[in-house]
Amino acid sequence: MPERIYNFSPGPATLPYSVLQQAAADIVNYQNIGIGLIELSHRSKEFMAVAEDTERRIRQLLKVPDTYKVLFLQGGASSQFFMIPMNLLGEGKTATYLNTGTWAKKAIKEARLFGDITVAYSSEDTTFNRVPRDDEYTVDPDSEYLYFVSNNTIYGTQFAQMPKTDTMLVADMSSDILSRPVDIDKFGIIFAGAQKNMGPAGVTIVIVREDLLDKTPDSVPTMLRYKTHADKGSMFNTPPCFAIYCVGLVMRWLEEQGGVEAMAEKNRRKAGMLYEAIDATDFYRGHAEKDSRSLMNVSFNLPTPELEARFIAEAAESGFNGLKGHRSIGGCRASIYNAFPEEGVAKLVDFMADFAKKNG
Repeated sequence: MPERIYNFSPGPATLPYSVLQQAAADIVNYQNIGIGLIELSHRSKEFMAVAEDTERRIRQLLKVPDTYKVLFLQGGASSQFFMIPMNLLGEGKTATYLNTGTWAKKAIKEARLFGDITVAYSSEDTTFNRVPRDDEYTVDPDSEYLYFVSNNTIYGTQFAQMPKTDTMLVADMSSDILSRPVDIDKFGIIFAGAQKNMGPAGVTIVIVREDLLDKTPDSVPTMLRYKTHADKGSMFNTPPCFAIYCVGLVMRWLEEQGGVEAMAEKNRRKAGMLYEAIDATDFYRGHAEKDSRSLMNVSFNLPTPELEARFIAEAAESGFNGLKGHRSIGGCRASIYNAFPEEGVAKLVDFMADFAKKNG
């Protein structure tokens, strides 16, 4: 393996090196058939096999029931902010949302174009430093669904447990899908942009319960109906072929690591190392409250903005890339998704200790 830096970027994020190698070869000559992967017709037997294999592996890893469709869509996860209410709401219908960060706020704004939206909880007044306990909000009894973001990349918060409610759950899992086991039966829709835990940007995975496909109002355009894509096996129009192929490679790699359960344990170890380093000294301060801490995105601050800038610059010189925090809260952020190696976290912890000793 050639010299590579450690990529702590929040997305597009690091991918397994073996996936990059295989993709590089297949772009030029896919399975020695004489043409490259990105030249293949999406209706060719070769690519149809890729799509079917990718879906099968997702289903196995997440234990997706047969009563759900797995769709490969475009438009990014942000398109789901309006597709979900377009398909599930309509005149006189309501939904409940939990506002735990930037992406939840954007989803609420879009949803209000299509239905009556109740915001049952918001942590905006504390800069989104926590997610709610189940006893801190009430779901509107007339709600079609309860919408939440399972992991908040910017603020470094995460639902350790999924909300407990009799209302159907809808979740944006863009930044923690496949990082831990999930009981799919509790959800009507789960969606995730691929560029954090599954592959390159370009495809959004949508897992939707089949009975919801026929609830879409007649006014919704053809391309924005989940049923359109479900009926055509995500081939209604040309799908993002390369991104789907890469997701399939990442799923294969994830199987080789022992699956979602094994990955969850690895993620707990990685995050534990970082949070232990943060809690060991007053020099570093975590943004999220301890019981809301994310295992995927660790956001933290140093004593001054000047020290934060120095930390980020010296870290980059030492081979740690992408540690600058989001502009909305500043500071630093280490994104340690599934493919991020444990040894990279250990080396960052050593760097943090050394930096604090020199500058504390």
